[in-house]
Amino acid sequence: MAFLLMVPLFVIRFGLLAALDKRALARAARFPPLAGRERAGCAVYQISNALIVLYPFFLSIETEPTLLVAAGCVVYGTGVALLIASTVRFAHPPASGLLQDGVYRFSRNPMYVSYFLYFLGCALLAQSALLFALVLAFQVSAHAIIKAEERECEEAFGEEYRAYCRRVRRYV
Repeated sequence: MAFLLMVPLFVIRFGLLAALDKRALARAARFPPLAGRERAGCAVYQISNALIVLYPFFLSIETEPTLLVAAGCVVYGTGVALLIASTVRFAHPPASGLLQDGVYRFSRNPMYVSYFLYFLGCALLAQSALLFALVLAFQVSAHAIIKAEERECEEAFGEEYRAYCRRVRRYV
């Protein structure tokens, strides 16, 4: 039953993004050139991502203890809301290509933050230590991809991106 928690992810990440702009879907699927340990981080990211999506097929959504379930609902709901907001904004970048408004005013990587919250909410709702460990591996490995993306943005946008980095935190 916990696999149902993954449905919004696919609807938003693929359905909504494709409906808004098919080119945005291709942009979101693209990885920047990776160097050194970033390649290993990307491999861990891909494997942990696949396991996070598949493992809930073997889990159920727990209903007790109530406080943990409530926390899971809040974290999961926040992840869904942030994923929608970041997806909508990502689909329509400004002419310059550098996203700096909407949720990108608060985080340079709101999609990655939303994935973390979304998956963390799933782990809390399923009350699975293994799923929680996979979420941590996912988030730590995502940092390698984010570093590569930031390097690519700095090359593409120069001082405008560096100024944006000084104003806005990487995560929150």
